[in-house]
Amino acid sequence: MAPKSDNTEAIVLNFVNEQNRPLNTQNAADALQKFNLKKTAVQKALDSLADAGKITFKEYGKQKIYIARQDQFEIPNNEELAQMKEENATLQEQLQEKKKTISEVESEIKSLQSNLTLEEIQEKDSKLRKEVKEMEEKLIKLREGITLVRPEDKKAVQDMYSDKINQWRKRKRMFREVWDTVTENSPKDVKELKEELGIEYDEDVGLSFQTYSDLIQHGKKRARGQ
Repeated sequence: MAPKSDNTEAIVLNFVNEQNRPLNTQNAADALQKFNLKKTAVQKALDSLADAGKITFKEYGKQKIYIARQDQFEIPNNEELAQMKEENATLQEQLQEKKKTISEVESEIKSLQSNLTLEEIQEKDSKLRKEVKEMEEKLIKLREGITLVRPEDKKAVQDMYSDKINQWRKRKRMFREVWDTVTENSPKDVKELKEELGIEYDEDVGLSFQTYSDLIQHGKKRARGQ
C-alpha cells in the first residue's frame, strides 16, 4: 500500500536532502520503489516541495532537475575543511591498516586449512611405515637370493617372449622374400622405391632383431647358471 500524500512528501524530501545532489524524477522514483511509490506520486511530491520552497529546481528543456536547498546545510570554513581533510587522511590510513590485517588473517586461515589435521598426519604416517616395511622385506629377500617371481610365471613370460621373437623372425623373412621379388623386377632404384612406399627397416627405427633374439639365449644361460 502506497503512503499518504503528506507522508510521500516527507519521504521524498528526506531522500533529496540525504542525496544532496542533482536528481530528476526517474532517479528519485527508482530509489524510492522500496516505499511502494510510483513515478507519478514522486513527480507530484517533487513539484509540491518545489512550489513550497522546500527544495529548488531548474528546467532543462522539458526535464526538471531537483536539488536540496543549500541554505539549510552548514558550510565549513577553511579551518574546518583543513581539519576534515586531516581526519579523512587519518581514517584512510586506518582503513588501509585494517585491510592489511584482514588480508593477513585470511592468508593465515587459508594456510591452516591447507595443512593436514592430526588424524590425517597419523593416517599418512601409518601408510608410509607400512610401505617402508614391505620394501624392507623385499630387499631382505633379494639380498638372501630368494626369487620373488614364481618359476611358472617366469616361464610363461619367457615362452611369450620367445613366441613374439619367432613371429618377428617369420615376418622379416616373408617381407624380405616379397621385397626382393618386387625390387628385382622394378626399374626404380631400391632406395627411392622404399621411400616412395614409406617402408622402414628395423634399423631405420633404431631396432635390432639380433639384440632382442640374443636375450633368449642369455636367459637360458642364466637359468642354467642358477
